[in-house]
Amino acid sequence: MKLYNYFRSGTSHRLRIALNLKGLDYEYVAVNLLKDEQFQDSFRKINPQGFVPALDDEGKILTQSPAIIEWLEEKHPNPALLPTKPDDRAYVRALAAIVGCDIHPLNNRRILEYLRHQFNANQDVINAWCRTWISEGFNAYEKLITADKSRIKFSFGNSPTVADVYLIPQIESARRFEVNLSAWPLILEIEAA
Repeated sequence: MKLYNYFRSGTSHRLRIALNLKGLDYEYVAVNLLKDEQFQDSFRKINPQGFVPALDDEGKILTQSPAIIEWLEEKHPNPALLPTKPDDRAYVRALAAIVGCDIHPLNNRRILEYLRHQFNANQDVINAWCRTWISEGFNAYEKLITADKSRIKFSFGNSPTVADVYLIPQIESARRFEVNLSAWPLILEIEAA
């Protein structure tokens, strides 16, 4: 497998975590977003959207990290990143969606570049923007995991799940945008685990 990705991309990071948790070997193919390599014709042939990550599995190109992670879970079910019970699976997917649907899309490079170029937002404004959406999402995430009395070390249970695969890169992104993480002690415990 070849993983086309960028080191600081949250979506790429979550896919690397999933691949590593499943013990799968892959070739790391760097696509430098700061040099706009994702918009070059050579990469657009791999992913017409010009987004990372993209996973090449023997010529079959997969895009969009949620779809790739679901594919990995189906094709390589062990170790499982989703619980066995449908209600638990839905809960874990909902935690992942807080990051994947509600936090990350508002803080990705494409949106931040738009804010910089269309609205002349400086780095302080960008950080404030990111802090707002990360904080809202982390507040909800922390409340949900606080209410789960069966949670042990991770977002659900005692082993990493898809929720953690999404959460860890978002914690890294929060630090990059100078978010004070002390308000979310359980999220920090998950990171440490």
